Amino acid sequence: MEKLSRSDLFSLEQYAEARPEFRAQVMAHKKNRRVPLGDIVALYFEDRLTMHYQVQEMLRAERIFEPDGIQEELDAYNPLIPDGNNLKATFMIEIPDEEERRRRLVELKGIEDDTWVRVDGFEPVFAISDEDMERENDEKTSSVHFMRFELTPDMVAAARTGAALGVGISHRNYTRQLEPLPDNIRASLVRDLGQD
Repeated sequence: MEKLSRSDLFSLEQYAEARPEFRAQVMAHKKNRRVPLGDIVALYFEDRLTMHYQVQEMLRAERIFEPDGIQEELDAYNPLIPDGNNLKATFMIEIPDEEERRRRLVELKGIEDDTWVRVDGFEPVFAISDEDMERENDEKTSSVHFMRFELTPDMVAAARTGAALGVGISHRNYTRQLEPLPDNIRASLVRDLGQD
């Protein structure tokens, strides 16, 4: 999947005009890319459109219009665009209550390494997490992780020709799975695997 460049972006003025329609398009797209795993964890699979939106929102919020600042945002978010042989996701532990969240983050230390994607007929592929920076410390995990699931060519071929996909967590304190993924989510994720 092609990475974003400055020429793909709206100027701040253009984005102010396009934002309502663009945001509606992205929100509809994201509905097919969110995978809940139990009540407190969700994977948000990223792609070029979700990252385009993220960059535009950061530029808008920070009022960034200088070329160097724009390039910094592109450099930060382009790595979350799939490369054709992998899936990339933002992993979120979603617990509104701060005290409960703090307690659970201790219990769930290491969960990012126990999260997987499986193509039917193959072994699970565990996440490569937080390549940009370490988010876990000696006591607890973070509530947000960035993940890459690197698939073999055989897995990509199987997924593209109809094999079911599943997602799960095999942590000692939190085991969940969703297999197979609903058709709408599966179809959206398969589009990340190479060109049609």
